[in-house]
Amino acid sequence: MLKTLTLGRASLTAGALVLTLALAGCAAPNTQLQAKNSPEKVCQAGDLMAKTTLYYGLTRYQGKKVVDITKAQWENYVDKEVTPRFRDGLTIFNAQGQWLGKDGQVTKEPSRALMVIYPANDKASSEKIQELRQIYMKRFNQESVMRVDSTKCVSF
Repeated sequence: MLKTLTLGRASLTAGALVLTLALAGCAAPNTQLQAKNSPEKVCQAGDLMAKTTLYYGLTRYQGKKVVDITKAQWENYVDKEVTPRFRDGLTIFNAQGQWLGKDGQVTKEPSRALMVIYPANDKASSEKIQELRQIYMKRFNQESVMRVDSTKCVSF
């Protein structure tokens, strides 16, 4: 460090510039914070919205036997639990997942992903999503329902 200091102001300036550029990629902007604290519009088009995707496994244990969660059971869950909470709309897509269970075994199973978009920082919607996770885990004997949250600029 002393060698750099003795080289002069140009070396210090260049070193500071390199350090600044190196650190610039370390922090991603927090769009939610920007939206709250900045008068500037964050989105080029549309509004800042929250996007949550839930990932549901479609098998479960009945005793020691693994059985499928049927299409009718899934549709009943969506119709009775999801739709009343998110009447404005949702998207469901098929997936194939795998995960490491509490027993240390890798399980592969058919899955469903459910995506909802709602106003950013809407605590009521976030709580409804938590309710959906708990209902599904209890009803279908699941260890978890994975939740992935992000913010996106959305226009309809």
